Parts: sequence; C-alpha cells; structure tokens
Amino acid sequence: MIKRDGKVDGWPDAGYPHPQGPFYCGVGVEAVYGRPLAEAHLDACIKAGLKISGINAEVMPGQWEYQIGPSKGIEAGDEMMISRYILKRVCEDFQVHVTLDPKPIPGDWNGAGMHTNFSTEKMRKEGGLSLIESAIKKLGNKHQEHIAAYGEGNERRLTGKYETADINTFSYGVANRGCSIRIPRSTDADGYGYLEDRRPSSNCDPYVVTSKVMDTCCDPDGKEAPISRTDVAMA
Repeated sequence: MIKRDGKVDGWPDAGYPHPQGPFYCGVGVEAVYGRPLAEAHLDACIKAGLKISGINAEVMPGQWEYQIGPSKGIEAGDEMMISRYILKRVCEDFQVHVTLDPKPIPGDWNGAGMHTNFSTEKMRKEGGLSLIESAIKKLGNKHQEHIAAYGEGNERRLTGKYETADINTFSYGVANRGCSIRIPRSTDADGYGYLEDRRPSSNCDPYVVTSKVMDTCCDPDGKEAPISRTDVAMA
C-alpha cells in the first residue's frame, strides 16, 4: 500500500523501517499498517459473493495478503480478477495506491507472490500423496515453461532468498517455504491433500497460471475435477 506522497504506508519519512519480523500476521500500531483498508476490501469481496477465505498482514510493513478460494476450475481466475478490481476501487476511498509488483521495494524484504494451491479429487483422498508427488515431477519437467508464464518481473523476486527458490532451479519439499513447490505438513502427515506452487508472482494472470497448472498436472482424459486456490500478497 503506497500513500499519495509515494511512501509505503507505515514507513518512516526517511530511511527504512525496523527489520522484518514482527509484521507478519502482526498486531498493534507498532507493527501493522493498513488494516482498515484490508478489512474494507475483505468486507466488499464478501458482499460481492466472492470466495475470499482470509487476510493477513505480510512480512514487509505496509504489505498485505488475501486468499481467494477454494475455487473450482476457471472460477479461480474469475474471482481473483474481480477481487483485484474491488481492491482498486476500495483504495480510492482510502486515497492509497496499491501495487502488485513482485518486488516493489528493492532490498532486504520479501517480495509478493500469488501462491497457488492446487488439488484434484483423487489427491484429496487416501493415497493422494503419491498423485501429488507425481504432479510435482510433471511441474518440474516444465519448470521454465511455467516460469515464462508466471508474471513480469518475477526474476527480481525469485532470487533464492526471502522465502523463495531460485528462478532457474526447481525444488520441492515438505513445509519448506524456500522451495518451488511446497507440500503442506498436514498433507504429508495425512497422506493426501494439496500442493502449493510458490513460483507465480503477485501480478501474474490467474487464468494463465491456473490453466498451466491444470494442463500439466491433470490426467489427459480430464476426468478429474480440479480444484485450485490462489492467494496474493498485495503491497
């Protein structure tokens, strides 16, 4: 969130704020900036009938995230685009500019991504972990193809630092925020669930991302009904 004077909401007039740490999911005036705007956006999305499932303050002060989904198929793209429109409209009321740039502030800060959580019906049933691992291997085989479609300026974010994998390296792991694909701890423990593609940038086209994930991961006969959930960190 950027104020009309060009400064990030919550940042001092000169220099940088305190190092990241207390801001993520934070509370209190010393740690959180922009909650009224984030909650107004949440309320507007709920009233519009969108499947918005949460919000949280992010790692960088003045940065917030909201989650859309779970949504089925192309509906994920529809709801993400509508939520972005509503966000811009709400920002007018607060006289604040919002940027979806994947690395709006250079330096020792996390960037902004549109982490995409994905599963099929079979992945969510007993034994689904093997299907998830198979899908991850398919994603790895097409890593560069996906990266090329995952958003402009993403190379400034996917550096291998700040909870990202390097843009030229594909990796996956359990509960590992530094991997390309994360298997949630609960999915690993249960043996079924979903995967999280952490590579898409916050400014990506959600239709392109969800279609790429579905095309790569789903069986060619298309009999499985895919479910995707997208979330975006907004700065």
